[in-house]
Amino acid sequence: MPNTQWPRFIELLHKEVVPALGCTEPVAVALAAAHAADALGCKPENIKVLVSGNLLKNGMGVGVPGTGSTGMNIAAAVGVLGGKATRGLEVLAELTPEQAEAGRRMVEDGHVQVGIAEGSPLLYAEVTVEGGGHTGRAVLEHEHTNIVRIERDGNVLFSREQAAGENSAEAEDWPLSIAAIYEFATQAPFESISFILEAARLNEAVALEGLAREYGLQVGRTIDGNIRKHLMSDDVTTLAVKLTAAASDARMDGVMMPVMSNSGSGNQGITCTMPVVAFAMRLESGDEALARALIMSHLTSIHGKHRLGRLSALCGATIASMASACGIVMLLGGGLEQIDRTIRNMVGNVAGMICDGAKTGCAMKVASAVGAGVQSAMLAMDGMGVTRSEGIVEDDIEQCIANLARLGCDGMAQADRVVLDIMVAKS
Repeated sequence: MPNTQWPRFIELLHKEVVPALGCTEPVAVALAAAHAADALGCKPENIKVLVSGNLLKNGMGVGVPGTGSTGMNIAAAVGVLGGKATRGLEVLAELTPEQAEAGRRMVEDGHVQVGIAEGSPLLYAEVTVEGGGHTGRAVLEHEHTNIVRIERDGNVLFSREQAAGENSAEAEDWPLSIAAIYEFATQAPFESISFILEAARLNEAVALEGLAREYGLQVGRTIDGNIRKHLMSDDVTTLAVKLTAAASDARMDGVMMPVMSNSGSGNQGITCTMPVVAFAMRLESGDEALARALIMSHLTSIHGKHRLGRLSALCGATIASMASACGIVMLLGGGLEQIDRTIRNMVGNVAGMICDGAKTGCAMKVASAVGAGVQSAMLAMDGMGVTRSEGIVEDDIEQCIANLARLGCDGMAQADRVVLDIMVAKS
Protein backbone atom coordinates (compact mmCIF):
# COMPACT_ATOMS: atom_id res chain seq x y z
CA MET A 1 0.00 0.00 0.00
CA PRO A 2 1.61 3.31 -1.07
CA ASN A 3 2.37 5.72 1.76
CA THR A 4 0.69 9.12 1.45
CA GLN A 5 4.10 10.78 2.04
CA TRP A 6 5.77 9.08 -0.94
CA PRO A 7 4.97 11.90 -3.39
CA ARG A 8 6.83 14.26 -1.04
CA PHE A 9 9.83 11.91 -1.06
CA ILE A 10 9.88 12.01 -4.86
CA GLU A 11 9.49 15.80 -4.79
CA LEU A 12 12.48 16.06 -2.43
CA LEU A 13 14.57 13.86 -4.70
CA HIS A 14 13.76 15.97 -7.75
CA LYS A 15 14.58 19.14 -5.79
CA GLU A 16 17.80 17.99 -4.11
CA VAL A 17 19.28 15.50 -6.61
CA VAL A 18 20.01 17.59 -9.69
CA PRO A 19 22.81 17.96 -12.25
CA ALA A 20 25.53 20.45 -11.32
CA LEU A 21 28.54 21.65 -13.31
CA GLY A 22 31.45 22.54 -11.04
CA CYS A 23 31.73 23.01 -7.31
CA THR A 24 28.42 24.45 -6.18
CA GLU A 25 29.79 27.31 -4.04
CA PRO A 26 31.60 29.21 -6.84
CA VAL A 27 28.79 28.13 -9.16
CA ALA A 28 26.27 29.76 -6.79
CA VAL A 29 28.26 32.99 -7.14
CA ALA A 30 28.31 32.56 -10.93
CA LEU A 31 24.54 32.07 -10.88
CA ALA A 32 23.94 35.21 -8.84
CA ALA A 33 26.34 37.05 -11.16
CA ALA A 34 24.43 35.87 -14.24
CA HIS A 35 21.17 37.17 -12.76
CA ALA A 36 22.82 40.50 -11.89
CA ALA A 37 24.19 40.79 -15.43
CA ASP A 38 20.77 40.09 -16.92
CA ALA A 39 19.33 42.85 -14.74
CA LEU A 40 22.10 45.27 -15.80
CA GLY A 41 21.39 44.68 -19.47
CA CYS A 42 24.57 46.32 -20.83
CA LYS A 43 28.33 45.78 -20.95
CA PRO A 44 29.72 45.13 -17.44
CA GLU A 45 32.60 47.25 -16.17
CA ASN A 46 32.99 46.33 -12.51
CA ILE A 47 31.77 43.49 -10.29
CA LYS A 48 31.42 43.50 -6.52
CA VAL A 49 30.82 40.20 -4.69
CA LEU A 50 29.87 39.72 -1.04
CA VAL A 51 29.61 36.17 0.30
CA SER A 52 29.21 34.41 3.62
CA GLY A 53 32.35 33.07 5.28
CA ASN A 54 31.29 29.49 4.63
CA LEU A 55 30.70 30.17 0.96
CA LEU A 56 34.11 31.84 0.68
CA LYS A 57 35.74 28.88 2.41
CA ASN A 58 34.28 26.48 -0.15
CA GLY A 59 35.15 28.61 -3.17
CA MET A 60 38.73 29.72 -2.64
CA GLY A 61 40.64 26.70 -3.89
CA VAL A 62 38.42 24.85 -6.34
CA GLY A 63 38.56 24.90 -10.13
CA VAL A 64 35.87 26.86 -11.97
CA PRO A 65 34.69 24.92 -15.06
CA GLY A 66 35.92 26.19 -18.40
CA THR A 67 38.42 28.68 -16.94
CA GLY A 68 41.47 26.76 -15.76
CA SER A 69 41.37 29.06 -12.71
CA THR A 70 40.17 29.00 -9.11
CA GLY A 71 38.36 31.47 -6.88
CA MET A 72 35.19 33.43 -6.40
CA ASN A 73 36.44 36.32 -8.51
CA ILE A 74 36.76 34.31 -11.72
CA ALA A 75 33.45 32.56 -10.96
CA ALA A 76 31.71 35.93 -10.74
CA ALA A 77 33.42 37.25 -13.86
CA VAL A 78 32.49 34.34 -16.11
CA GLY A 79 29.02 34.23 -14.57
CA VAL A 80 28.52 37.82 -15.68
CA LEU A 81 30.08 37.37 -19.12
CA GLY A 82 28.92 33.88 -20.11
CA GLY A 83 26.54 32.52 -17.51
CA LYS A 84 23.03 31.38 -18.38
CA ALA A 85 20.86 32.15 -15.35
CA THR A 86 18.06 29.85 -16.49
CA ARG A 87 20.34 26.80 -16.24
CA GLY A 88 20.67 26.85 -12.44
CA LEU A 89 23.66 24.82 -11.20
CA GLU A 90 24.72 24.33 -14.84
CA VAL A 91 24.98 28.10 -15.28
CA LEU A 92 28.44 27.81 -16.92
CA ALA A 93 27.58 24.99 -19.31
CA GLU A 94 27.67 27.27 -22.39
CA LEU A 95 30.78 29.25 -21.40
CA THR A 96 33.08 29.86 -24.38
CA PRO A 97 36.91 30.10 -24.30
CA GLU A 98 36.59 33.75 -25.35
CA GLN A 99 34.30 34.53 -22.43
CA ALA A 100 36.62 32.70 -20.04
CA GLU A 101 39.58 34.74 -21.29
CA ALA A 102 37.60 37.98 -20.93
CA GLY A 103 36.74 36.96 -17.37
CA ARG A 104 40.39 36.35 -16.55
CA ARG A 105 41.26 39.82 -17.91
CA MET A 106 38.57 41.42 -15.73
CA VAL A 107 40.08 39.75 -12.68
CA GLU A 108 43.66 40.63 -13.63
CA ASP A 109 42.71 44.27 -14.27
CA GLY A 110 41.15 44.59 -10.81
CA HIS A 111 37.54 44.91 -11.94
CA VAL A 112 36.24 42.15 -9.64
CA GLN A 113 36.19 42.64 -5.86
CA VAL A 114 35.26 39.90 -3.38
CA GLY A 115 34.51 40.42 0.31
CA ILE A 116 32.74 38.79 3.26
CA ALA A 117 29.13 39.73 4.03
CA GLU A 118 29.19 40.10 7.79
CA GLY A 119 26.18 38.75 9.68
CA SER A 120 24.80 36.94 6.65
CA PRO A 121 23.22 33.47 6.55
CA LEU A 122 25.66 30.55 6.26
CA LEU A 123 24.94 30.33 2.53
CA TYR A 124 24.82 33.81 1.02
CA ALA A 125 26.00 35.51 -2.17
CA GLU A 126 25.36 39.06 -3.32
CA VAL A 127 26.66 40.26 -6.69
CA THR A 128 26.49 43.86 -7.95
CA VAL A 129 27.49 44.62 -11.56
CA GLU A 130 28.19 48.14 -12.80
CA GLY A 131 28.23 49.32 -16.41
CA GLY A 132 27.04 52.22 -18.57
CA GLY A 133 26.06 54.22 -15.53
CA HIS A 134 23.70 51.50 -14.32
CA THR A 135 23.81 48.71 -11.75
CA GLY A 136 22.39 45.21 -11.58
CA ARG A 137 22.23 43.32 -8.30
CA ALA A 138 21.23 39.79 -7.32
CA VAL A 139 21.09 38.10 -3.92
CA LEU A 140 21.13 34.36 -3.24
CA GLU A 141 20.70 32.78 0.18
CA HIS A 142 20.05 29.53 2.11
CA GLU A 143 20.19 27.31 -0.99
CA HIS A 144 22.61 27.26 -3.93
CA THR A 145 19.97 28.26 -6.49
CA ASN A 146 17.67 30.30 -4.25
CA ILE A 147 17.73 33.79 -5.77
CA VAL A 148 15.73 36.00 -3.40
CA ARG A 149 16.22 39.47 -4.88
CA ILE A 150 17.10 41.08 -8.23
CA GLU A 151 17.45 44.84 -8.73
CA ARG A 152 18.35 47.33 -11.46
CA ASP A 153 19.49 50.78 -10.33
CA GLY A 154 17.99 50.05 -6.92
CA ASN A 155 14.58 49.20 -8.33
CA VAL A 156 13.33 45.76 -7.35
CA LEU A 157 12.67 43.51 -10.35
CA PHE A 158 12.13 40.33 -8.33
CA SER A 159 11.83 39.55 -4.63
CA ARG A 160 11.23 36.36 -2.73
CA GLU A 161 12.20 37.16 0.83
CA GLN A 162 11.97 34.28 3.29
CA ALA A 163 9.24 34.60 5.85
CA ALA A 164 10.19 34.51 9.53
CA GLY A 165 9.95 31.03 10.97
CA GLU A 166 9.80 29.36 7.55
CA ASN A 167 12.64 26.97 8.30
CA SER A 168 11.28 25.93 11.68
CA ALA A 169 7.87 25.25 10.21
CA GLU A 170 9.47 23.11 7.52
CA ALA A 171 11.42 21.21 10.17
CA GLU A 172 8.23 20.40 12.11
CA ASP A 173 6.68 18.98 8.94
CA TRP A 174 9.79 17.08 7.79
CA PRO A 175 8.59 13.77 6.30
CA LEU A 176 11.79 11.73 6.34
CA SER A 177 13.08 9.21 8.85
CA ILE A 178 15.39 6.25 8.27
CA ALA A 179 12.48 3.83 8.71
CA ALA A 180 10.30 5.78 6.25
CA ILE A 181 13.13 6.01 3.73
CA TYR A 182 13.72 2.26 3.93
CA GLU A 183 10.03 1.54 3.44
CA PHE A 184 9.94 3.79 0.37
CA ALA A 185 13.18 2.42 -1.10
CA THR A 186 12.02 -1.17 -0.80
CA GLN A 187 8.32 -0.84 -1.63
CA ALA A 188 7.83 2.04 -4.07
CA PRO A 189 7.02 0.95 -7.65
CA PHE A 190 10.22 0.72 -9.68
CA GLU A 191 8.82 2.91 -12.45
CA SER A 192 8.32 5.76 -9.97
CA ILE A 193 11.96 5.73 -8.80
CA SER A 194 13.87 4.60 -11.90
CA PHE A 195 14.83 8.24 -12.62
CA ILE A 196 17.53 7.93 -9.93
CA LEU A 197 19.55 5.76 -12.32
CA GLU A 198 20.51 8.99 -14.10
CA ALA A 199 22.70 9.73 -11.06
CA ALA A 200 24.62 6.52 -11.73
CA ARG A 201 25.03 7.38 -15.42
CA LEU A 202 26.25 10.95 -14.89
CA ASN A 203 28.56 10.27 -11.96
CA GLU A 204 30.08 7.11 -13.45
CA ALA A 205 30.93 9.08 -16.61
CA VAL A 206 32.82 11.67 -14.54
CA ALA A 207 34.55 8.91 -12.55
CA LEU A 208 35.81 7.30 -15.76
CA GLU A 209 37.00 10.72 -16.97
CA GLY A 210 38.86 11.16 -13.68
CA LEU A 211 40.60 7.83 -14.22
CA ALA A 212 41.47 8.60 -17.83
CA ARG A 213 43.14 12.01 -17.37
CA GLU A 214 45.27 13.90 -14.86
CA TYR A 215 42.88 15.90 -12.65
CA GLY A 216 43.63 17.42 -9.26
CA LEU A 217 45.52 15.17 -6.88
CA GLN A 218 44.74 12.13 -9.05
CA VAL A 219 43.62 10.15 -6.01
CA GLY A 220 41.46 7.74 -8.00
CA ARG A 221 43.99 7.47 -10.82
CA THR A 222 46.77 6.71 -8.33
CA ILE A 223 44.71 3.95 -6.73
CA ASP A 224 44.09 2.51 -10.19
CA GLY A 225 47.83 2.61 -10.93
CA ASN A 226 48.65 0.87 -7.66
CA ILE A 227 46.15 -1.88 -8.47
CA ARG A 228 47.92 -2.40 -11.79
CA LYS A 229 51.26 -2.60 -9.94
CA HIS A 230 49.72 -5.17 -7.56
CA LEU A 231 50.35 -2.84 -4.61
CA MET A 232 46.61 -2.69 -3.85
CA SER A 233 43.96 -5.35 -4.27
CA ASP A 234 41.22 -5.03 -6.86
CA ASP A 235 38.42 -5.79 -4.39
CA VAL A 236 35.03 -4.14 -4.25
CA THR A 237 36.02 -1.73 -1.46
CA THR A 238 38.96 -0.45 -3.47
CA LEU A 239 36.75 -0.14 -6.55
CA ALA A 240 34.26 1.94 -4.56
CA VAL A 241 36.98 4.24 -3.23
CA LYS A 242 38.70 4.50 -6.63
CA LEU A 243 35.60 5.45 -8.60
CA THR A 244 34.35 7.94 -6.02
CA ALA A 245 37.73 9.63 -5.63
CA ALA A 246 38.27 9.78 -9.40
CA ALA A 247 34.95 11.56 -9.90
CA SER A 248 35.85 14.01 -7.15
CA ASP A 249 39.31 14.56 -8.68
CA ALA A 250 37.78 15.59 -11.99
CA ARG A 251 34.98 17.68 -10.52
CA MET A 252 37.14 19.66 -8.10
CA ASP A 253 39.60 20.42 -10.89
CA GLY A 254 36.83 22.02 -12.97
CA VAL A 255 35.95 19.33 -15.51
CA MET A 256 33.32 20.49 -18.01
CA MET A 257 30.99 17.59 -17.24
CA PRO A 258 27.96 17.72 -14.92
CA VAL A 259 27.60 15.44 -11.91
CA MET A 260 24.41 14.55 -10.10
CA SER A 261 24.50 16.52 -6.87
CA ASN A 262 22.79 15.96 -3.53
CA SER A 263 21.62 18.75 -1.21
CA GLY A 264 23.51 21.34 -3.23
CA SER A 265 26.82 19.45 -3.29
CA GLY A 266 28.35 17.62 -6.24
CA ASN A 267 30.85 15.77 -4.07
CA GLN A 268 28.04 14.55 -1.84
CA GLY A 269 26.08 13.45 -4.90
CA ILE A 270 29.13 11.54 -6.15
CA THR A 271 29.68 9.96 -2.72
CA CYS A 272 26.02 8.97 -2.42
CA THR A 273 26.23 7.30 -5.82
CA MET A 274 29.55 5.74 -6.79
CA PRO A 275 30.12 3.34 -3.85
CA VAL A 276 26.65 1.92 -4.47
CA VAL A 277 27.38 1.65 -8.20
CA ALA A 278 30.68 -0.14 -7.47
CA PHE A 279 28.96 -2.77 -5.32
CA ALA A 280 26.19 -3.18 -7.89
CA MET A 281 28.87 -3.83 -10.54
CA ARG A 282 30.63 -6.53 -8.55
CA LEU A 283 27.41 -8.11 -7.28
CA GLU A 284 25.94 -7.98 -10.81
CA SER A 285 22.81 -6.32 -9.45
CA GLY A 286 20.06 -5.35 -11.89
CA ASP A 287 18.74 -1.85 -12.51
CA GLU A 288 15.91 -2.21 -10.00
CA ALA A 289 18.18 -3.29 -7.14
CA LEU A 290 20.59 -0.47 -7.98
CA ALA A 291 17.78 2.09 -8.15
CA ARG A 292 16.37 1.06 -4.76
CA ALA A 293 19.82 1.21 -3.15
CA LEU A 294 20.45 4.65 -4.68
CA ILE A 295 17.10 5.87 -3.36
CA MET A 296 18.09 4.68 0.12
CA SER A 297 21.43 6.44 -0.20
CA HIS A 298 20.28 9.76 -1.63
CA LEU A 299 17.29 10.18 0.69
CA THR A 300 19.41 9.28 3.73
CA SER A 301 21.88 11.99 2.74
CA ILE A 302 19.08 14.52 2.23
CA HIS A 303 17.75 13.58 5.68
CA GLY A 304 21.13 14.02 7.34
CA LYS A 305 21.90 17.30 5.57
CA HIS A 306 18.49 18.68 6.52
CA ARG A 307 19.50 18.36 10.16
CA LEU A 308 23.11 19.45 9.68
CA GLY A 309 22.62 22.29 7.20
CA ARG A 310 24.00 22.78 3.71
CA LEU A 311 27.27 24.33 4.87
CA SER A 312 28.94 23.49 8.15
CA ALA A 313 32.26 22.72 9.84
CA LEU A 314 31.53 19.01 9.38
CA CYS A 315 32.69 17.49 6.09
CA GLY A 316 29.62 16.60 4.03
CA ALA A 317 31.37 13.51 2.67
CA THR A 318 30.84 11.83 6.04
CA ILE A 319 27.06 12.18 5.72
CA ALA A 320 27.08 11.08 2.08
CA SER A 321 29.33 8.07 2.71
CA MET A 322 27.13 7.05 5.63
CA ALA A 323 24.19 7.23 3.24
CA SER A 324 25.91 5.22 0.50
CA ALA A 325 26.83 2.59 3.10
CA CYS A 326 23.10 2.18 3.78
CA GLY A 327 22.56 1.61 0.06
CA ILE A 328 25.36 -0.96 0.05
CA VAL A 329 23.67 -2.80 2.92
CA MET A 330 20.54 -3.12 0.79
CA LEU A 331 22.54 -4.57 -2.11
CA LEU A 332 24.09 -7.07 0.31
CA GLY A 333 20.62 -8.21 1.40
CA GLY A 334 20.50 -6.35 4.69
CA GLY A 335 17.45 -4.68 6.15
CA LEU A 336 16.55 -1.85 8.49
CA GLU A 337 18.37 -3.40 11.46
CA GLN A 338 21.64 -3.52 9.52
CA ILE A 339 21.10 0.00 8.19
CA ASP A 340 20.67 1.30 11.74
CA ARG A 341 23.92 -0.40 12.77
CA THR A 342 25.71 1.07 9.76
CA ILE A 343 24.70 4.61 10.69
CA ARG A 344 25.76 4.10 14.31
CA ASN A 345 29.09 2.71 13.14
CA MET A 346 29.72 5.73 10.94
CA VAL A 347 28.76 8.22 13.66
CA GLY A 348 31.08 6.38 16.02
CA ASN A 349 33.93 6.47 13.51
CA VAL A 350 34.34 9.60 11.35
CA ALA A 351 31.93 12.07 12.96
CA GLY A 352 34.57 14.76 13.51
CA MET A 353 36.06 15.17 10.02
CA ILE A 354 36.29 18.93 9.41
CA CYS A 355 35.43 20.83 6.27
CA ASP A 356 38.34 23.11 5.40
CA GLY A 357 36.93 24.30 2.11
CA ALA A 358 36.32 22.85 -1.33
CA LYS A 359 39.57 21.93 -3.11
CA THR A 360 41.29 19.15 -4.99
CA GLY A 361 42.21 17.56 -1.64
CA CYS A 362 38.52 16.79 -1.08
CA ALA A 363 39.08 13.64 -3.15
CA MET A 364 41.20 12.27 -0.29
CA LYS A 365 38.48 12.98 2.26
CA VAL A 366 35.93 11.36 -0.01
CA ALA A 367 38.18 8.29 -0.32
CA SER A 368 38.63 8.06 3.47
CA ALA A 369 34.92 8.46 4.14
CA VAL A 370 33.93 5.86 1.55
CA GLY A 371 36.38 3.36 3.01
CA ALA A 372 34.90 3.97 6.45
CA GLY A 373 31.40 3.59 5.04
CA VAL A 374 32.14 0.21 3.48
CA GLN A 375 33.75 -0.96 6.73
CA SER A 376 30.70 0.21 8.68
CA ALA A 377 28.36 -1.66 6.33
CA MET A 378 30.40 -4.87 6.53
CA LEU A 379 30.47 -4.76 10.32
CA ALA A 380 26.73 -4.15 10.40
CA MET A 381 26.09 -7.12 8.12
CA ASP A 382 28.04 -9.27 10.58
CA GLY A 383 25.90 -8.04 13.48
CA MET A 384 28.38 -5.53 14.88
CA GLY A 385 27.37 -2.00 15.81
CA VAL A 386 28.60 0.82 18.06
CA THR A 387 26.25 1.21 21.05
CA ARG A 388 24.93 4.21 22.98
CA SER A 389 27.56 3.67 25.68
CA GLU A 390 30.17 4.97 23.24
CA GLY A 391 30.62 8.66 22.44
CA ILE A 392 27.78 10.53 20.73
CA VAL A 393 26.10 7.37 19.44
CA GLU A 394 22.51 6.59 20.44
CA ASP A 395 20.55 3.37 19.90
CA ASP A 396 17.63 5.45 18.61
CA ILE A 397 18.83 6.13 15.07
CA GLU A 398 17.05 9.47 14.66
CA GLN A 399 18.59 10.72 17.90
CA CYS A 400 21.95 9.45 16.69
CA ILE A 401 21.66 11.56 13.54
CA ALA A 402 20.48 14.52 15.64
CA ASN A 403 23.58 14.16 17.85
CA LEU A 404 25.81 14.22 14.77
CA ALA A 405 24.04 17.37 13.53
CA ARG A 406 24.42 19.01 16.93
CA LEU A 407 28.13 18.28 16.89
CA GLY A 408 28.47 19.78 13.41
CA CYS A 409 26.29 22.85 13.99
CA ASP A 410 26.94 23.79 17.62
CA GLY A 411 30.02 21.92 18.75
CA MET A 412 32.17 22.79 15.73
CA ALA A 413 31.10 26.41 15.24
CA GLN A 414 34.38 27.71 16.69
CA ALA A 415 36.34 25.26 14.57
CA ASP A 416 34.60 26.68 11.51
CA ARG A 417 35.68 30.21 12.42
CA VAL A 418 39.29 29.13 13.04
CA VAL A 419 39.45 27.27 9.73
CA LEU A 420 38.16 30.34 7.87
CA ASP A 421 40.63 32.65 9.68
CA ILE A 422 43.53 30.38 8.71
CA MET A 423 42.39 30.18 5.09
CA VAL A 424 41.78 33.92 4.68
CA ALA A 425 45.18 34.70 6.23
CA LYS A 426 46.83 32.67 3.46
CA SER A 427 45.12 34.52 0.61
